[in-house]
Amino acid sequence: MAHCALAATLVLSIGTLDLTKAEAKTVDDVNGQLNDLDKKQESINKKKGGIDADKNETQGKIDKNLDKQDAVQKEMDKLDKKLNVTQKKVQKKESEIAATNKQINDLENKIADLNAQIDKLKKEITALKKSIKKREAILKDRLRAVQTSGGNMKYIEVLLGSKSFSDFISRTSAVNTIMDQDKSIMDDLEADKQKMQQKMQEVKTKKKQVEANKREVEDKKAKLEDQKKSLQSLKNDLDGQMNKKNKLQKKLKKDHAHLEDHKISLEEQQEILRKQEASIARAKELANQEKQRMEEEQRKAEERAAAAKKAESNATSESSSSSSASTSGPTHRTAAADPAPQGGGMLSYPVNAPITSGYEARWGTFHYGIDFGVPVGTPIHAAASGVVFMTSTENDGMMNGYGNVVLVTHVINGKTYTTLYAHLNSIDVSEGQTVSRGQVIAHSGNTGESTGPHMHFEVHNGNWSYHGAVNPMPYLQ
Repeated sequence: MAHCALAATLVLSIGTLDLTKAEAKTVDDVNGQLNDLDKKQESINKKKGGIDADKNETQGKIDKNLDKQDAVQKEMDKLDKKLNVTQKKVQKKESEIAATNKQINDLENKIADLNAQIDKLKKEITALKKSIKKREAILKDRLRAVQTSGGNMKYIEVLLGSKSFSDFISRTSAVNTIMDQDKSIMDDLEADKQKMQQKMQEVKTKKKQVEANKREVEDKKAKLEDQKKSLQSLKNDLDGQMNKKNKLQKKLKKDHAHLEDHKISLEEQQEILRKQEASIARAKELANQEKQRMEEEQRKAEERAAAAKKAESNATSESSSSSSASTSGPTHRTAAADPAPQGGGMLSYPVNAPITSGYEARWGTFHYGIDFGVPVGTPIHAAASGVVFMTSTENDGMMNGYGNVVLVTHVINGKTYTTLYAHLNSIDVSEGQTVSRGQVIAHSGNTGESTGPHMHFEVHNGNWSYHGAVNPMPYLQ
C-alpha cells in the first residue's frame, strides 16, 4: 500500500481515539473506558506539547536555513561579479592575442616576401656575375684580335706601326675608343654588381628587422598567453567555487523544502490531534450518557428489587413471591453492544469479495493490509461498531496516497482498535459519526495510488500509525 509523501515522512503515531457507546456492559466498564479516555487525552496533550516544541524547533531551523541561503546567495553574487570581470579580462586577452597573431602572420608574410626578394636578387647577382665573366671573355678576345698574331703586342706597338701621322691619329682614336668602351662596359657591370649587393644587404637588413619585430610580437603573444592562462585558471577556480555554492544552495533549498514539509506535517498532526480531542470529547460525552443511563437502570432495578422484596414479605403464596423476583432483572446489557465472537475474530469482513493481495511483502516493499477485489461502487461495511475518527478525500492534502479514505475507531472489550478503508469512490459517513457493525460507510473505487479498482483494509491495535497496521486476518470472522 503506497501512502502520500507527507504521510510517509510524518510517521503519524497519533492515531484515532474514539469510543463506541455500545461496548460497555456495566458502570464499572464505562468508568474504565472514561479513565482510558482521560489517559488518552493526557497523552494527546503531551503529544501536542511535543509537536509545538518540534514545530518551533523546525521553524528555527527554517529561519537559519533561509539566513544561510541568503548568505550563500550573497557569496554567489560576489563570485558572479568576479566571474564577469574575469571573463571580460579573458576575452580582452583573447582579442589581444588575436591581434598579435595577425601581426605575426603579417610579419611572416613580409619575411616570406623578403625571402622571395633575396632569392630573386641572388639569381640576378648570379646572372650578373655570369654576364661579367662573359664580358671579360669578350674583352680578352678583342685584345687578342687587336694584337698581332704570335706576339704580345701592346697598344703602343699598334700606334708605332702607323705609316703616317694621320694613320697614327686614326690608330690612336681606334685604340681609345675600344678602351673606353671596354672600360664603360666593365664599369657598368661593376656598378650593377655593387647595386645588387647593396640591395641584397638592404633586404637582409630589412629581413633582420622584421624577424626582430616578429620575435618581439611572439614574446608579447607568449606573455598574453601566460596572462590568459592565469586568468583562465582564476576563472576555473571561480567556476569551481560557484559550482560548490550552487550545490550548497541546492542542498539548502532541498533541506528547506524538507523542513517546510515537516512543518506542514506537524501542522497536519496538530489538525489530527484537534480531531482526536473532539473525538475524545464526543466519546466521553457518549460514555457519560451511557453511565447515566446505566446508573438510572441500576437505580430502577434496585427500586424494583426493594419493591419485590417488600411484596415478597407481604405475599402469602410461593407463586407471587416467585413472580415478584422475576420482575427484578438485575442488570441490562446495552442494546447496541457487539457480542464478543466465539472462536473467531472480533471484526466482520467489510465486503464479501476475494482477497487479491494479502498482508505481505509485495513489489519490493511491504503491504500493510489486505486488498479486496471489488468493482467500483461496491458497498463497504463497518467491521464493527465505532466512531468515524477521520475521513479524507483524494486531493485534500491529507493521506492522499490512500485516495478517499475512512478511519473508524472501535472499543472492544475495553481495548481500542482502528480500521481503515481506502481507495474509495464515495464516502457515506462524516467525522465524529457513530456507526454500527455492518453499516454501509462508503463505496469502493480506484482513487489515490491505486493500480485498479479495489478496497484496501487495515487494522491497527490502538491508534492508526504509518506502517503500524497488523495482519487483519486473525481479527476477522
